[in-house]
Amino acid sequence: MPLPNLDLSELRVLIAEDNPYMRQILRMMLIGYGVRTVFEAEDGAEALELVASSAPDLVLTDWLMPIVNGAELTRMIRQMPAPTCFLPIIAITAHTEKRRILAARDSGITEVMCKPVSARGLYLRIANCILNPRDFVRSPSFFGPDRRRFQAPLHNGTERRGTGIADGYTLDETGELSQSQENAAVATGRAGASDPSRRGGAPVRQVRTSGQGTV
Repeated sequence: MPLPNLDLSELRVLIAEDNPYMRQILRMMLIGYGVRTVFEAEDGAEALELVASSAPDLVLTDWLMPIVNGAELTRMIRQMPAPTCFLPIIAITAHTEKRRILAARDSGITEVMCKPVSARGLYLRIANCILNPRDFVRSPSFFGPDRRRFQAPLHNGTERRGTGIADGYTLDETGELSQSQENAAVATGRAGASDPSRRGGAPVRQVRTSGQGTV
């Protein structure tokens, strides 16, 4: 299917991954998309330092890492002052069990990418962070992007939020674990009201679109 053709040359991306070969693969994919600035961290602790010192626009993080894992890294970023707390975070994991996908979602990640990573799948998740940013939600137990992926028609409570925003395209190839569709990782229950201080997700460096392309 046609993909959005984005100019990602100004995007600053941080890769947090303890496997050097996986870091190299992700770096080469990013360079192939046109990204010029890529930071690398061997674990979550180093990634936190780079988030504070290098101001990336996007984080790609492995889920199982020494010292500070992907879930802990995500929660720590979400606790940082604005605008850093709104940083788009894509979790990359080899564990595709439903409970692990839901745990990643509940920690505050923006997207999930299951290994093996495809160039198309990663590109679409980056494009989704840019073109379809989600409102952030704050509750006593959660802060992060709105976890809903579809509208729950049977919920009519007083804290019902507005209509969810569809991704606009399928993020996964046929046969891959779907992480964006209604039947994938069940919709969030009550998560609290949208954070009035943040609408439309994280600020991302200006990206130009130019027609349609393929990856």
